[in-house]
Amino acid sequence: MSEHGGNIVETGLRLGVDPALLLDFSANINPLGLPERIAALIADNLSVIERYPDVEYRHLHQALASANRCGYDQVIAGNGETELIYGLVRALKPRRAMLLVPGFAEYRRALRQQGCEIIEHRLDEDSDFQVTPRLLDAVREQKPDCLFIATPNNPTGQMPDAALLNALTDLCESMQIALIVDEAFIDFLPQGSALAARLPDARFLYLLRSLTKFFALPGLRLGYLLSSNVTTIRTLKATREPWSVNALAALAGEHLLTDEAYIARSHAFFARERAGLFQAMSQFAQLKVWRPAANFIFFRCLRPGLHLQDALLTRHILIRHCENYPGLDNTYYRVAVRSGRENERLIAALAEVLGGE
Repeated sequence: MSEHGGNIVETGLRLGVDPALLLDFSANINPLGLPERIAALIADNLSVIERYPDVEYRHLHQALASANRCGYDQVIAGNGETELIYGLVRALKPRRAMLLVPGFAEYRRALRQQGCEIIEHRLDEDSDFQVTPRLLDAVREQKPDCLFIATPNNPTGQMPDAALLNALTDLCESMQIALIVDEAFIDFLPQGSALAARLPDARFLYLLRSLTKFFALPGLRLGYLLSSNVTTIRTLKATREPWSVNALAALAGEHLLTDEAYIARSHAFFARERAGLFQAMSQFAQLKVWRPAANFIFFRCLRPGLHLQDALLTRHILIRHCENYPGLDNTYYRVAVRSGRENERLIAALAEVLGGE
């Protein structure tokens, strides 16, 4: 079975129920759905699938560069952020890499494919899984070739302090360590990236972005990478498979980041619904809930012997278990923030399972 969220087909088959009947809290996708302007754009331009996309994706790259106020040669789009994780690791060829634990599984898979030694830096529950200055000490001591860090972290949802991120950037620059920052969920934070302003002067900084989650188009697959290391960007463009981004995804990507009305509406929606869901979940004594920064909530079930995912599946609600994340076990879970009515259904199911607290 897939180790990622959103796996409703396999789950439905395993349970013998129609996947359409499952309420999916396991995938962190914007419940507001695809922006109406983009849906109309796609509907009006279906004929683009009758032609090969521009192999250089000139219009898409220009749009992404403009939205991020960087040079055309500092950006590359990909078939989802995951394609770029694997491509970047192949291009950089690190021998020793540092990963924060827990963290997204694809970093480890990409590094292992290249035979790279992996150094783990564990985030402590006692520190609420937050990145601390201990990471700077570990980098100085271990001297990795590259470091992956997610801001905010997946699955914990914790956002590192901006000053610490800048200190980490300075350290990696001085030690010539590739700092690969996964900002897949950064669009859910109204303040945006703490490191985007460092792109012009940070040659070893790489910012990974996903358009799949915030703009609700996981079926199209679209992400991008920003870096002032134009040599690496050129290498990625020259060595990857042609036409990896389909024509509809490329068309959508040219317009997504300028849909200011949708972006503002989404930020207001998540500020409201995230606060309500966090408060409701925090009322359960048998749950330890961490305050989220993005569009999902990380928590721990404290009742011994209860597999909460299985218990909620009997009520046709799918949540994400986190036991396959290194450093976590089967007591940790993650849920997406959905609409108010859907969130209420989750809370009601939790009350039933946990004994009506």
